[in-house]
Amino acid sequence: MTEALTNQMIEWRRDFHRFPETGFLEMRTASIVASILDELGFELEMGLDVMDPAYCMGKPNDEETKEHYEWAIENGAHPKYVDRFSEGYTGIVATWDTKKAGPTTAFRFDMDALPIDESADADHFPQQKGFKSTQPYTMHACGHDAHTSMGLGLATLIAENPDELTGKIKIIFQPAEEGTRGAKSMAEKGVVDDVNYFIATHIGVGVPQDHIVAAKNGFLATSKLDVTFKGVSSHAGGKPEEGKNALLAAASAALNIYATPRHSEGATRINVGEFHAGTGRNIIADTATLKVETRGEVSSINEEVKQHVKSVIAGAAAMYQVDYEIETVGEALSSNCSEELAAIVHQCAEQSPYFEKSILIDDSAAGSEDATYFMDRVKDKGGQATYCAFGTDLAAGHHNEKFDINERTLYPTSALLYETIVALAKQS
Repeated sequence: MTEALTNQMIEWRRDFHRFPETGFLEMRTASIVASILDELGFELEMGLDVMDPAYCMGKPNDEETKEHYEWAIENGAHPKYVDRFSEGYTGIVATWDTKKAGPTTAFRFDMDALPIDESADADHFPQQKGFKSTQPYTMHACGHDAHTSMGLGLATLIAENPDELTGKIKIIFQPAEEGTRGAKSMAEKGVVDDVNYFIATHIGVGVPQDHIVAAKNGFLATSKLDVTFKGVSSHAGGKPEEGKNALLAAASAALNIYATPRHSEGATRINVGEFHAGTGRNIIADTATLKVETRGEVSSINEEVKQHVKSVIAGAAAMYQVDYEIETVGEALSSNCSEELAAIVHQCAEQSPYFEKSILIDDSAAGSEDATYFMDRVKDKGGQATYCAFGTDLAAGHHNEKFDINERTLYPTSALLYETIVALAKQS
């Protein structure tokens, strides 16, 4: 079974890699995942049943969503399930109920890709083996294709080896992790409100091959802001006084955002990643847009930084007499792992034949991760949560056009997560 499931997981991963889908557009991926879970015997909840639209951030517009739905159908989406995801609510919660008393344990796997054009160089493994992305400017450059395969591998192990399990097991397939956009809608819908143990996972992230970190702390709280300034256009030579210059407002805001003071109680980050304005050299720009992100070591620090950035934007708009709008298109919390749960994962890893080394806790600084919404929700209700990082050899860093993983990492991750469920069942 080990060899067969290993090969199956590689096949799943390569298929998802060939047909990558960005956040809230994972229709092909979700439909295939749902079909496999259904065949395995899981109870499925999907789409709006597991997502609150009020908390979906940075969701594509209706036109883009419809266009991608048609693409998904043309490119192998499962016909029985694809309609459930046609509006872009692509989350899935698969539940295995053992009908025996025990804890409810949940796992989160993300499914989305990135807007990156994958390398076509001859030495790039997916190019050599024929599973390079078929989509221009869309690529699995962070390992979420592997994560989805890991979730299906875990589901297979549960369905084929249920005797040692008790309680309920939930496997959450989450859209739109990139940009920290998708988890909040599922957490707010209550999908983990009954969960005693929650485990999120990621592959790579600087951890060596055959190593695991049972509790990855250090994720920064973050906010992603899309800012639009709206002024009045005018001829720059003939009637400049009649214009209200959105470009100058945005430029002033961008400069002063970087002057935001750092915080004495923890690390902060700020970046203006995009600036677009104007339509011609002799026209006063009537629109300008910025894409801004803030981060803080804890959620309260990030909130202070975000509010300062908003004040800067408002001040720049007032100075140049233009209007402005701020849309939050992504957000994540800070959250520390539950050491007691991490210790169980750590112990299982130390007993596993697949891992050379297990590290209990890593507190080093990381980026941001919206699984923290699930983690805090579970902990707030008395449960435990941890975030595990599984090591793998990488061809290039995350979010790189040559990103690729060592596929022999796939099966061991699912096997360890299954053993963790068994361990939790035994101690309950």
